[in-house]
Amino acid sequence: MLKISLPERPEWRARAAEVGFTFADMGGEPYWDETSAYRFTMQQIEEDIEAPSTELHALCREAVTKAVTSEEWLTRLDIPRPYWDLVERSWANGEPELYGRFDLAYDGKSPAKMLEYNADTPTSLYESASFQWLWLEEQQQAGVLSADTDQFNAIHEALVERWGEMADQGTDIHFAADKDNPEDYATVEALAWSAREAGLGAHFTALAGIGLTDEGQFSDDEDRVIGTLFKLYPWEDMLRDEFAPHLQPSGTRFIEPPWKAVLSNKALLPLLWEMFPGHPNLLPAFFASDVEAALRGNGPATPAVAAAFAAAEDQLRRGYVTKPIFSREGAGVTLYQDGLRPESAPDDSYSHHPMVVQALAPLPEFDGFHPVLGAWIVGEACVGLGIREDRARITHNLSRFKPHFIEG
Repeated sequence: MLKISLPERPEWRARAAEVGFTFADMGGEPYWDETSAYRFTMQQIEEDIEAPSTELHALCREAVTKAVTSEEWLTRLDIPRPYWDLVERSWANGEPELYGRFDLAYDGKSPAKMLEYNADTPTSLYESASFQWLWLEEQQQAGVLSADTDQFNAIHEALVERWGEMADQGTDIHFAADKDNPEDYATVEALAWSAREAGLGAHFTALAGIGLTDEGQFSDDEDRVIGTLFKLYPWEDMLRDEFAPHLQPSGTRFIEPPWKAVLSNKALLPLLWEMFPGHPNLLPAFFASDVEAALRGNGPATPAVAAAFAAAEDQLRRGYVTKPIFSREGAGVTLYQDGLRPESAPDDSYSHHPMVVQALAPLPEFDGFHPVLGAWIVGEACVGLGIREDRARITHNLSRFKPHFIEG
């Protein structure tokens, strides 16, 4: 894994505007940055990213099986009690999933470490699936990259195939997002594009435009009943808003399904560590309340947790991260490393939620930037890669997106 300086494409911003990439610059800084790119070998992609990420997803599915039948875990995941049945039935009925994104720490040498799983409403999809592939093709045509280079990017093709598995031809899908958020809109447009290629109908509707019919069905702002809804709106919010009591009786099919409330939750991290302690791609993780109890000498909740904490205590003392179980774009995250001042995300709006403690996996540094790898899952397999980097050690909403290529 290397960071390689490369010439930018002439007039690439005009090209971005032409294809609808309206947020290539944000906050006066570049969001898309092609002044350099990350180079991987095929072995690194296949053995260090693709295969481990697919395995991690399988472990996450095992965690769902445990969580949805455990009152203790449904409570610790902070899923509202009135909707436990909704979540459990969704899993028991085998409602299919569409996509997700693992955030990984990886330096090109050691095993990739799972930082978290964006399993419900992951963004940066358009940049990963479409614009960085266009970058690769045009840089090859310009002779900047060899024709022999490649990219780990079968995201769009995998989405088309997955839609075909999830819905019959001609099925209408409503895609809902905040229409005033360019990144969210680009995400649902990328998904709608793949759905149309799979022979499905795709309609955009603003989240704020969704209402209820007299019969208790959800409808869009043109009064069309919503049979199937892809929503870029997280389950932790859906299960708490005023429409929550209507979710189950509405008859709407939701994508992602309700059981994704288990995986889109950073309480997943201690659940995975309890189930698979020592896994090479996981980091020790615990509820902050258990860690505090252990340090007071009261002991964590169970003997198993106590033993796991004792085994990881030296590693945690060298460095750890605290995270709210619900948050977005690094909000509420604080990083502690032995010998360094704590570093916190500027946004702490999620810090009122229960916290987890996760052992630190220091991000590598390239030219003063710290990359986080986004390994894309479609269905149950890893199919592509996107990379965000920042000068800070906590990735946030304005962190830069970097293209990548495979050589060697």
